Amino acid sequence: MANDATGSRGKWARYVARSLCRRLDADEFDAAIPSLYNRHPLLPAAIADICLRPQPSNHESLDPRVSRYLQVLAQRKLVDTPSILSGLYAYSTSQMYLRPAPAAAAAAATGAGANPTALRWASSYSPEEVMFYRLSKDVRVGTAIRNTGEALGICVLMARWMTMFTTASAALAQDVIVQLQNTSREDMEAARAAFVMLLLSVCENHHVLRGLSRPSAQNVRRILSESLTSFIPSLLQSSSQIASRLELFRTETLASFEPVDKNKKEVPNLDIDDLESSMALDSIVIPDVPISNTRAGLYIYLNASLVGRPLIDDAILFSYLHNRYQGDIQTTTIDLILASFDVLANAVFRNEDQKTGHLLRSYLINKLPLLLATLANSMFAPLTPQYCITEALALVDTNAFPTLSAMFDDTNNNNMFTDSVRQDFCFACCLHGLIAESSIESLLGEITYQSLPQDGRQVKETLVERCIADPERIQELVREIDNMDGNVGAVCQALIEMIGRLCANKETMSLKVLCSQLAKKPLSLDVMLLFGKPEAILHPLCEVLDNWRYDDDQGEYQPVYEEFGAILLLVLAFVYRYNLTAVDLGIKSSDSFVAKLLNQGQLSRPVDELTESEKAHLDGWIQGLFGTETGGLGDELMSSCPPQDFYLLVPTLFQNIMLALETKYLADESLKTGVEYLVDTFLLPSLVVAITYMANQLWAETRSDQKPVITILQLILLNKKGSDEAQTMLSAVLNIVAKPLEHSLRSYQRQDPKCQEIEPLLSAIKHNIRLSRRTAGAGHNELEAWASTSNGGLAASVRHTIQNFAQWSLHPGINMMPTSYTHRQILAAHRILGARRLLNIILDEIKQQTDTSGCSIMYDIATALICAPDATNVPPPAVMALLVDPGNPPLIPQARISLREALKSEAEDFKMIQKADPALAEHVVRLYRRVEAQLMLPEPADTMLQGGLGLGLDEDAAAALAAAQSDGLVTSDGNLNLGLGNAGSDMGLGGSADSGGGLNFGADDDIFGNLGAGGSTDLLEGWDGSMDLS
Repeated sequence: MANDATGSRGKWARYVARSLCRRLDADEFDAAIPSLYNRHPLLPAAIADICLRPQPSNHESLDPRVSRYLQVLAQRKLVDTPSILSGLYAYSTSQMYLRPAPAAAAAAATGAGANPTALRWASSYSPEEVMFYRLSKDVRVGTAIRNTGEALGICVLMARWMTMFTTASAALAQDVIVQLQNTSREDMEAARAAFVMLLLSVCENHHVLRGLSRPSAQNVRRILSESLTSFIPSLLQSSSQIASRLELFRTETLASFEPVDKNKKEVPNLDIDDLESSMALDSIVIPDVPISNTRAGLYIYLNASLVGRPLIDDAILFSYLHNRYQGDIQTTTIDLILASFDVLANAVFRNEDQKTGHLLRSYLINKLPLLLATLANSMFAPLTPQYCITEALALVDTNAFPTLSAMFDDTNNNNMFTDSVRQDFCFACCLHGLIAESSIESLLGEITYQSLPQDGRQVKETLVERCIADPERIQELVREIDNMDGNVGAVCQALIEMIGRLCANKETMSLKVLCSQLAKKPLSLDVMLLFGKPEAILHPLCEVLDNWRYDDDQGEYQPVYEEFGAILLLVLAFVYRYNLTAVDLGIKSSDSFVAKLLNQGQLSRPVDELTESEKAHLDGWIQGLFGTETGGLGDELMSSCPPQDFYLLVPTLFQNIMLALETKYLADESLKTGVEYLVDTFLLPSLVVAITYMANQLWAETRSDQKPVITILQLILLNKKGSDEAQTMLSAVLNIVAKPLEHSLRSYQRQDPKCQEIEPLLSAIKHNIRLSRRTAGAGHNELEAWASTSNGGLAASVRHTIQNFAQWSLHPGINMMPTSYTHRQILAAHRILGARRLLNIILDEIKQQTDTSGCSIMYDIATALICAPDATNVPPPAVMALLVDPGNPPLIPQARISLREALKSEAEDFKMIQKADPALAEHVVRLYRRVEAQLMLPEPADTMLQGGLGLGLDEDAAAALAAAQSDGLVTSDGNLNLGLGNAGSDMGLGGSADSGGGLNFGADDDIFGNLGAGGSTDLLEGWDGSMDLS
């Protein structure tokens, strides 16, 4: 076996050396890797060592191609993060500083090559800098650390690197061997700065934190803490903020993982205690506490579901309701109606903006009756839907939702989002057969002048057939999304199916019209997500964009750019509005054009990194837009440059435009001519990428980089030229980019308060800002209000909110205003305070309750807060694991530790907690059990597709149900037969009525919206990303 390993190393070493000698590209290098590995397998550490060690022909510095080769090997999982860090460490130039002083002096006298055993690079700092930054990005996006075991190994390696950098810094400071091998101190400082970025990423990785929190990791924590203690002082002068951040990690995070009692006699075997703690969770006996279902509980859950992009998935919601109410269908129905009205009333009392009110009203009138229709399938006489609706409306606050007669009272402060809601809701329920039309007046207690829709209840299949027969009907459906008549669910489902059909048939002209209409109506996108998931809507569009090809007999190319741009504009409208990633869109490969645009589309590239064809395209666009002798843009340019290539070049194009303006190579008239082309409909969608890039440039420190941006923005925003269609499309573009552009302009204005050029630009996008983002991020004003809370700031404000929930639940009277609440507060606290500290606040509030009733209510509130969906941390679709391209998987953003995960970690350590605080240990275990019980998804029911339950599904519904079962989303518990299989026909949405979506209280000032975005190149993403500047 030893000979085999030696032979394999030799084969790999020769292949790597030959590849470097022949200057093979990464793709060429990758071609032979599968067969080489099959014949000569090696461990990751051995492969990385071969790549990273000095070559016989090169001891000076690591070849730049090696980093690309390692990327290829990492994608094939033949090397990993520990092996790369270990290889870099073994042959680093800094190794010379780890030897005793006499040996170092001898090396200085004889030269590096005199000692053959000291194998290392003469200058490794630049390659190390590149590798550290690349690894930092991979850790951020969640691909570099796969489990807790690997995480702990990386921690040990990071400790070794810190020790080496600390020793090297000390040696250089004493000027003892600073001249050895002409070592550049600046190069080492650059490598260390990159290492610090990697260290920050590692310290905040959820696998690392979970691994370090285990009692068995005590030695790793000690090694890491000791290395940080010596390493942090070297950062104080150059990076004081980062040094403070690492010190906080050492003194608080690491220290919090240590057991309360460190006496080894009392804790002889932490490994066994940890194992027993995990195994005993289900068997530990604690006193039962009756836990009631409060009015606040479901109110919190719905608020969270609707605060960002809509997250109301029918199957998950029904599973949650079943677990919460244990099959009590009457209470389930009444509480769901009441909580839905409470959520809208809360938005009105809080003076939420138009976009929030529109979505909540549409949810209550168009979505809620469909949910009730599904619940009605499980009702048996004498229980009826009408009884439940009557009981719920009797509890609705008539001050928030006035009667028809009260609406004409001059003393009543009417609100367009609550006026007539009770009446509209009743007619929507009638439309779906939940109540009789003759009973509406008695239910409302007054005469009504409204009637059912003229065409009755719409059915998805019928609408699709009409659209196929008459394509003009598609445009009518887009306008009907804004209706409040109970038929919008079928309309949205029909539109989603038509998008899929048009994409499958490559009917790009019809897609252009449909996508253009939807992109101009951001509020309609919110409503669509109540009835469909992002991947169902956008994946077909992404497939069209990725596979777009010119026809062999293509005549004109400008119409092609128009069609492509309109489709892309809708995709970008969804992506930027809800902070979606490539994975959220159902993209299978990182080679996808859309994935590249989302991950790298905001970055310009140096000319020397462009291919020859890209250089030719860039030159052609510059000449076509601004050249005076070329005659403008022609088919020759667009025929040679497909639209995908153009959009990926846009940031680089604008970088060159700005450089030409700054250096006076571009005249004002030429610039105006070029901008006139860019604001024409066939190129207008490219301004999403361009303005995003320029907004980022406004954060640059030099004014010379910023002035050209202002000049270009003035031409785009202040000169209202072009057709009405172009102006409408420009407004759609500004809806997408307004929020990050506003942040950038105000930053520029703060640098120069006397500048008179900014206010006109801000005024030009004023009406677009309120429609720009819906990501559940907290606004500046909200954060300032919470942070200024006395006796604790944000933490105190969370405590006050929880206490207000408890008071409301103790006295839930009729016509009582719900507790003022936005789930943005909990999400902000989660980001700023962290999951563990937020969980401790919740547990402290439970501990404060002494009487049984108060404790019961607080448990339900705490459970709802932990179970609530997180619109900023949505896991990728489960089906993606089966569909991704294994060779080029899309980047999956790293998820933060959720409150549920933090609670589970605490529960697993209940023995340790019990020794210090027995009462707290009981609270932790009891709350953990309650949370897991409510979030438990039913087992997939294979028999449901065998006809045993007589669901009568068509092919589409069967496929949807099969997918839901594979995700564990379909309930099979006979105690509450929710009849999900019949939801399509009974709800009038057709067979595939799977819905996603939710409620969105997204603030205009979304300052957290872009944290953790997939593919982010911001290496300080978690440090300075507390404000959403995207």
